[in-house]
Amino acid sequence: MKIYQGLEVFSENLNRTFNYDLVLPPNYSKKQVYPLLVMNDGQDFTKLKMKSVLEKFWKETGKSFIFLGVHCNQDRLAEYGTAGVSDFKGRGAKAARYKSFLLEELIPHVAVDYNLKESAHVFCGFSLGGLSAFDIVWETPSVFDKVGVFSGALWWRSVDYGKTYNNNKHRIIHEKVKGGAYKANLKFWFECGTEDEKSDRDNNGVIDSIDDTRDLIKELMAKGYEANKDIAYLEIEGGKHNQATWSAAMPDFLHWALA
Repeated sequence: MKIYQGLEVFSENLNRTFNYDLVLPPNYSKKQVYPLLVMNDGQDFTKLKMKSVLEKFWKETGKSFIFLGVHCNQDRLAEYGTAGVSDFKGRGAKAARYKSFLLEELIPHVAVDYNLKESAHVFCGFSLGGLSAFDIVWETPSVFDKVGVFSGALWWRSVDYGKTYNNNKHRIIHEKVKGGAYKANLKFWFECGTEDEKSDRDNNGVIDSIDDTRDLIKELMAKGYEANKDIAYLEIEGGKHNQATWSAAMPDFLHWALA
């Protein structure tokens, strides 16, 4: 296993330099072609204990892929989100350009030096980065076929909570799925912790992050995706909205997506 950290690429789409980390699997060979695992919030590589997680996965499975961790900066709230649809505060305004950066600049940049598959890559992210990963995979099934959403910010909404807010109309990613088409190759993995947050806007005894995740799963199933076949859901008792919980859940996701 070889780890390259602090690599740089300039984005014309976003007019800034991105840092990224690249991890090659054991026995990497230029004669083979590899899928990518792209991860938002790559700057959390150490906090997520990704080195040991990847080492253990590769030792247990022997399944090879290239890890690509994309760092964010102070523009995270602008670059992550839902492409083409900002939230009620205007956040996510650069999400479409971030998607273009990944597809048109970063992945082709990596492909110059490494043999990548043309499609069937995997994407994952945490919180708002999880929403971003889901949105990009949903919109580009020709590139990605699996997504992992850890404690996804699926509350992302077009109208603020209040008298006019409606769960059935104003959660942006739910509406995207509802109005979108079934894409036969896509598969989805979700994680939530029972202590992800304390908010319970509808007072049903279930925290919002779990409600929002379960509701998105219902929208996917209404499109034709099947639970336990196309959709996996991991609910962690006592799990929190932090890197420790996400690191503990990462092996489950890797085995689901890449083993």
